Amino acid sequence: MSTFWSWYVIGLVAFNILGCAALLWWTSLPRKGDARPDDTSHVWDGDITEYNKPLPRWWINLFYLTILYSVGYLFWYGGWGSYPGFSGWTSVGELKHDQSVENAKLAVTFAPFEGKPIDVIARDPKGVKLGHSIFANTCATCHGSSAQGAIGFPNLRDKEWKWGGTPDDVLTSVIAGREGVMPPWGAVLSSMGGDDAVQAVAQYVRSMSDPALATDALSEKGRPLYEGVCIACHGVDGKGNIALGAPDLTDDVWLYGNSAAQITESIANGRHGVMPPHGPILGETRARLAAAYVWSLSHEETGTAAPEASRKAADGKP
Repeated sequence: MSTFWSWYVIGLVAFNILGCAALLWWTSLPRKGDARPDDTSHVWDGDITEYNKPLPRWWINLFYLTILYSVGYLFWYGGWGSYPGFSGWTSVGELKHDQSVENAKLAVTFAPFEGKPIDVIARDPKGVKLGHSIFANTCATCHGSSAQGAIGFPNLRDKEWKWGGTPDDVLTSVIAGREGVMPPWGAVLSSMGGDDAVQAVAQYVRSMSDPALATDALSEKGRPLYEGVCIACHGVDGKGNIALGAPDLTDDVWLYGNSAAQITESIANGRHGVMPPHGPILGETRARLAAAYVWSLSHEETGTAAPEASRKAADGKP
């Protein structure tokens, strides 16, 4: 907070405090022409009279004490702009203290899994259950509660992994994050092959997973263009490169969709996918548990049973 805004806040606070005190003092003064305390002329039913008695002095003094207390509170806890209180208390400090207390409790729960490989944790039902809870709180926003993903967010239940599917690869993805960049090739391809060059490459790419399209004239035109631009990342055979996060173009798994329009969009304008690093957010052990849960979803043959609710969601069952 800048000095200007700090003094702006101080001015507002001081104005409100002094304004409350002045209002209390002004309203407690006697007024000329007021009726006597025991005579207001407001009488009902012959014997019910409204008097004009002021508040007791002790009651008014309590209001003044409340104002003094608020001033002391502001000096002690800090409420004068950016100037700290005498106690040194801050909301951030309070939050960190509470977090440390709760993290100490959680550490006891997570301790048995500290440093364990994720494929080992994935065989422990308790570890999978904890990992599922962490996944639901942290990862489901992008990958969905059933981990089946969506356009731009990969399905974590299959065996297709852009960055590798070994336990270490999956753990690295969770802890360190990933960033996949597909450059926009529209202008380059158009300069090489004309206005329909992007569509031609898109058709050729589609033919890699659907051989029936390989004899299409547009696909034939796209092949040399693909070999001139795309093989550096996706390879001559289109199998991709997990070191770069370049996907396999020969299977039926498409992160951004497999229609002609969607593939054309990817080639022409590029894609930029980011998996944020969750190590700083979760800590290593919780990241391991989340990664173990993800690993278990595509390795149920190892003996791990993912939570029943997740399996039903994946199968579309109620």
